[in-house]
Amino acid sequence: MKKKIAAAALCLMLFLTGCQFGNSDIIVSGTIGSRQVFKIGKLACDVKEAKVYLANYQNIYGVAYGINLWEHDFGGDSLEQYIRNVTLEELTRIYGMELLAESQGMTLSEEEQGNVKSAANEYYSSLSEAERDYLEVSENDIAEYYEHYALAQKIYHFLTDSVNEEVSDDEARVMELQQIFVSSRTKALEVSERLLNHEDFAAIANNYNEFPTIQVTVSRDDLPMEVEEVAFQLDNNEISGQIETENGYYFIKCLNKYNEELTEANKSNIVEKREKEAFDDAYNALMATLSSSFNEAVWEAIELDIGGAIKTDSFFDVFDRHCGEI
Repeated sequence: MKKKIAAAALCLMLFLTGCQFGNSDIIVSGTIGSRQVFKIGKLACDVKEAKVYLANYQNIYGVAYGINLWEHDFGGDSLEQYIRNVTLEELTRIYGMELLAESQGMTLSEEEQGNVKSAANEYYSSLSEAERDYLEVSENDIAEYYEHYALAQKIYHFLTDSVNEEVSDDEARVMELQQIFVSSRTKALEVSERLLNHEDFAAIANNYNEFPTIQVTVSRDDLPMEVEEVAFQLDNNEISGQIETENGYYFIKCLNKYNEELTEANKSNIVEKREKEAFDDAYNALMATLSSSFNEAVWEAIELDIGGAIKTDSFFDVFDRHCGEI
């Protein structure tokens, strides 16, 4: 199965929770160029590339289901701040991936370079005069930005294509259960006694359960190890005894030991987790060895133009049409 890094999905997965390159904090430094937003190792991202990403993301995220999200209050960070965070994290990740590709001796083939140029031609041709003035880019600039993105795709595929995509039903199994959790031994003894008297599990849970929900759907690693070992051995309608953990006591009733639909969906989640782990191991190891700098003043000075003249949103779609098989 050919895997692609979808731009929006990647950005959401990498949403900026703190300014970092790999495991290293961004260092605000005066040594970076006056038109450079950040630098990782020997590579630097300039203002023009940042504006291309910002412009596309402002239009990708600015409207959803016909609703202009710029007019809505998100109860915290503004939509503009969210877009800035996504853009910065996406670009730093791409540059880190490009350095990782270089460390593996990876380059684009002649065919891939040709596809990149075709994509750049189509995207640049789609820009209005106002958009070209705002972005300050040439077609060659766009080709360079697509090269960065293509190398990021290529190294990601290289590191994840060998991941085992076979997932057994048991490993991916999703079950539905009811739970009772109590933190004190006294309450656990009371629950045990009532269950031994064959009282209704849900009724007991309503009186004792300290978790916000009684009925839950779980897969492997969702429960404490001691609880998982018992829960995944239960048959439908079977009730466990008291299960002691570090934080308290569990009682489990199995409602459905194998939800087929959710189990199949979970197989994809497991494969994605394996891919992420395979990539992150190599990526984080390299990032830990590199210096980085961030020109906050340059970054904050870039203004989003949301007045309506800047409508471009096809940067990633055009790439996928021409270079999706990289």
